[in-house]
Amino acid sequence: MPAFPEAAKDAVGDEVLRANLRHATHTIRDKRARAVAELADWELLRAAGKAVKDQTLRHLDRYLLQLEESVTAAGGVVHWAADAEEANRIVTGLVRATGEREVVKVKSMATQEIGLNEALEAAGIAAYETDLAELIVQLGRDRPSHILVPAIHRNRAEIRDIFEAEMGSWGRAAPAGLGDDPRELAEAARLHLREKFLRAKVAVSGANFMVAETGTMVVFESEGNGRMCLTLPDTLISVVGIEKVVPTFRDLEIFLQTLPRSSTAERMNPYTTMWTGTTDGDGPSAFHLVLLDNGRTDTLADEVGRQALRCIRCSACLNVCPVYERAGGHAYGSVYPGPIGAILSPQLRGTGSEIDASLPYASTLCGACYEVCPVAIDIPEVLVHLRERVVQGGPVTREGIRVRIRPARGHAAERAAMRAARHLLDHPCALRAGERLLARARRLRPRRLPGPGRAWTDSRELPELPAEPFRDWWARERGGRGSLGDTEGRGDTGDRGDVGDRGDRRDRGGRT
Repeated sequence: MPAFPEAAKDAVGDEVLRANLRHATHTIRDKRARAVAELADWELLRAAGKAVKDQTLRHLDRYLLQLEESVTAAGGVVHWAADAEEANRIVTGLVRATGEREVVKVKSMATQEIGLNEALEAAGIAAYETDLAELIVQLGRDRPSHILVPAIHRNRAEIRDIFEAEMGSWGRAAPAGLGDDPRELAEAARLHLREKFLRAKVAVSGANFMVAETGTMVVFESEGNGRMCLTLPDTLISVVGIEKVVPTFRDLEIFLQTLPRSSTAERMNPYTTMWTGTTDGDGPSAFHLVLLDNGRTDTLADEVGRQALRCIRCSACLNVCPVYERAGGHAYGSVYPGPIGAILSPQLRGTGSEIDASLPYASTLCGACYEVCPVAIDIPEVLVHLRERVVQGGPVTREGIRVRIRPARGHAAERAAMRAARHLLDHPCALRAGERLLARARRLRPRRLPGPGRAWTDSRELPELPAEPFRDWWARERGGRGSLGDTEGRGDTGDRGDVGDRGDRRDRGGRT
């Protein structure tokens, strides 16, 4: 993937995409705001969710071992995967051991993160997505662009065309004369998926939460496809990031309130499926839990960046982000788009690539993402922290070894500009001379900056320069009145009259 500005440039020029994103994000965030406003204790729930996740991350090693004991005692098998390659190898081996050559999947960002579908395909195993939006993405040979609504970049007409063209090659074909009414599209998907649910012997899922106390897995979903995948097959394999654990069953009561309202703007999640190990005659007879690290331990070691691991994947930050609304999810080059992706992906993958080095800059730092986050992740703080890491050139982690990389290209000019600005601000006489020089040369002002500065002026013009500096205007208009006027009016060449130079200096009237 290219750097974010380059990847976003094409998306911003796509009027259909921007219209789709604008309509969807505005609708979702307006509904969410109304749903959250119904709870008088929302801020208390938000603080409680943050506290639970922070407590878990501080003692993650202990809770993971407790989880393993609980799952094993309930009849499940726990596997540990250090990275994507190991996780894919484990899952592929488990599916092969069943003798099956196809699996049905619950929507899972962890399996998308590690490229599980591609790994299974390379091993001759077909993986069928059963979430409606994920089905649209898979049939369209596309990539997800949103955490909650992966096909948010598609409109109804595009979805109908995909169903008509592709469903037949994946299974049951779309009905003849299919329209673009949402009910017709949903019915076509239901008929297409039903035969897969009834035939599949192996299912792959993720989990929204794992309870260390009981070994319980929890999946939130809105369509019922998850319930079918989690109960009908003989073998269930769950791939879950290690940060999804919570200490006790009681902790779930917080997230059962905050996650539905923040994601789908619903008071209660339509389908909340929980399972603990295996039970004779009820659900899958074999359960495997694959605990995925894949950069999470390194993220945990960063005192500022670790708060990204609190994320419960509600997508509220995407729906309020002005950058995501215009650029869409594909420009982020990751399964995790939007503000949370801008801080999570560079930590999980390192900042060695162009796309990961540019993601911390894919933000206006407006703070809207922090305001809506149900676990109070200070995304702007982490973005600034990661920008510092990029400019300094590391460290990053590669194959378990922490190394430093060269500073990202383009930042040498930025550092030089900051040094020049610091010199000017430390020397008021130089600053005053520079202001007067710019004012006199304002007619020579270019519309575009040369060299690295062109990236900033490709989409905006340099501001107009005033005819005279503020200091000169003050001296002319105010004369001897005020501390700045006193100094400038006398023609003093010292620094005593500069704004902010001596905060305790008073004028003749005794005013500060």
